[in-house]
Amino acid sequence: MRGLVRDWAFGSTALLSCSALCFSAAQAAERGESNRVEEVVVTGTRQAEQLRDFAGSISLVKSDDVKVVGATHHSEIMNRAPGTMIQRNSGQESLTAIRSPVLSGPGSCGVFLFLENSVPIRPTGFCNVNELFEVNSEQAGAIEVLRGPAGVIYGSGAMHGAINVIASEPGDLPARSLGLEGGPDDYYRAKLGLSHKSEATDIGGTVVAGHDGGWRDSSGLEEQKLNIGLTHRRGDALLGLNLAATNLQQETAGFIQGFNSYRNESIARSNPNPEAYRDAYAVRLTGRYEQPLNERTHLAVRPYVRYSRMDFLQHFLVGKPLEQNGQESMGVLTSLDFTVFNNTRLLTGLDVEFAQGFLKETQPGPATDGAPAANAIRPAGKHYDYQVDSRVAAVYGQIEQPFAQRWKAIGGARFEYVDYEYDNKMINGNTAENGSTCGTAGCLFNRPAERSDDFSNVTAKLGLSYEVTDDHTIYATATRGYRAPDTSELYRLQRQQSVADLDSERLDSVELGGRGVFGPLSYSLAVFKMKKDNVIFRDSSAFNVSDGRTDHEGVEYEFAWAPFETLSLALAGTYAEHTYDFNRVIEQGETIVAGRDVDTAPRHINTARLNWNFLPSTAAELEWVSVGRYFVDAANANEYGGHDLLNLRVSWHANDNWRTILRLNNVTDRAYADRADFAFGNYRYFPGRGRTLFVEVRYETD
Repeated sequence: MRGLVRDWAFGSTALLSCSALCFSAAQAAERGESNRVEEVVVTGTRQAEQLRDFAGSISLVKSDDVKVVGATHHSEIMNRAPGTMIQRNSGQESLTAIRSPVLSGPGSCGVFLFLENSVPIRPTGFCNVNELFEVNSEQAGAIEVLRGPAGVIYGSGAMHGAINVIASEPGDLPARSLGLEGGPDDYYRAKLGLSHKSEATDIGGTVVAGHDGGWRDSSGLEEQKLNIGLTHRRGDALLGLNLAATNLQQETAGFIQGFNSYRNESIARSNPNPEAYRDAYAVRLTGRYEQPLNERTHLAVRPYVRYSRMDFLQHFLVGKPLEQNGQESMGVLTSLDFTVFNNTRLLTGLDVEFAQGFLKETQPGPATDGAPAANAIRPAGKHYDYQVDSRVAAVYGQIEQPFAQRWKAIGGARFEYVDYEYDNKMINGNTAENGSTCGTAGCLFNRPAERSDDFSNVTAKLGLSYEVTDDHTIYATATRGYRAPDTSELYRLQRQQSVADLDSERLDSVELGGRGVFGPLSYSLAVFKMKKDNVIFRDSSAFNVSDGRTDHEGVEYEFAWAPFETLSLALAGTYAEHTYDFNRVIEQGETIVAGRDVDTAPRHINTARLNWNFLPSTAAELEWVSVGRYFVDAANANEYGGHDLLNLRVSWHANDNWRTILRLNNVTDRAYADRADFAFGNYRYFPGRGRTLFVEVRYETD
């Protein structure tokens, strides 16, 4: 804690004395045109605005970075943002941390909001920890990572942060583009882009299709993603339509077990669960209507419909039951942005969503892979079969008031109502599918009777920013984030719990930060302190309860320095403490003690990238990724030592149309774990991949 206090003191002094610190750099040519930080973001307000005017922490990953990195997994590009650590599990699976520990469990994904073109990709209450594979980050026009609560604008979720994957506008796509990529273990991928532009209408689309044989045993996958966009201009109005679809068929590799087993190559390549798989597909259709009503007023409306299905074998559970889930949803996001009294900006809107989701869990036969007592309470047949209809309605408003030339005050509030109507399709209680009991201990799975649950939440934001000069801004904010309980936390119960009486999780945050430029140096710094209440977890009786508390505090930074047009250096990272603030014995007998670190919460996460255009047509990027040690259990008795990785990317433009990119990941062939955990008395890991070379040839023409 003393180290964190010192970092806080240092960060505050730096902010007050040199007026802020860095947001990641613009391209070298942009720096030559202006010293101002001119990146445009939309995640904070749903409206395009200059980053320097935003009171909060947003990082922007640009299209050029997306192309150069050529991520085979979304973590490779999104982890460039400070305070962000997405852990890769098997295939395209992942767990997320944004200004938080890496969170797992049924509702953990609900504290992050994943958006596509500023529209959430899943309905409230139906998140999935792996859902980021549903968006086309491989061909994104930009990726925005917002750190800290964004509840006023986006509502339930976005407690710890949000990721907005923005597809390229049809008018920004090349007329034709084709990329072909290959790598070891039968890895092949093709990327296609097409567009047509006219005076009033632009239409374009991107497709990515990949095959990966898998570097671990029985871990191959097939994946396809499609994005089609249409933009029509009619006078001052803008009409748009975006279609997104994704399909994944994956063989899944499970944890390897044993202390430091990831260091043994033969064990790392093995797969204890060759029977595991995940099949998923999703389709989203989003409309867009923007119209200036007059010189001071702008209307934006985004209607949407979404559909998703997923089947996966729960190889990590005794009995290996099959889960099937799906959702259909529709809704509309609205905003009215207007200016009054010459310089007072008001942003207000009404959001509505309707969704229907289902979940089924079926065990194909008697459980034989656990202890006799564990097998006995897991009968063959259906464990769960339920449907939930949800309704969400919210109204919000935010005001920005400049004053005293360089000052701006920001205030906002949102009221949101969430209603769930739960319908159990099976026998109520903890019986087998046919109604029989499981001996004196009873069956493990408990199905509540039909019921309704609703949650009303109010969130608010207060902020103050000061433009020290044209190139430097500092800010302070106080915000609240929240999330309604996930449907699986409410209705997928165990043992004797028939009703889960849960409250919405709530997070209060205070942040001090700033950004700006000093000639060739751009910078951003944020110091934050957050307290989360009503944390939902499973206690020692296997009851879902919501009386946990955690504390989060730390410092985040970004620097980018371009002393020459041909050379630049970018740094990003965080030092943070994420600790428990309550005492409790939880499921599997783990003991939580206030003041201990939350598990899977490294205090240090850092990245550095050196870019060098060493020839007129050739550039190289050397990337360093560092993850500090972290505890892998709540008792803080076992830990993973962390790791440091080097990645090298070389890009060669043969001419204006042809480009070749070589990507050498894990240059030093470091043995490491993408994820480390401790459960059931043993270490377990998702091992990281060794040194790997990928080659892409790309053709583009306007």
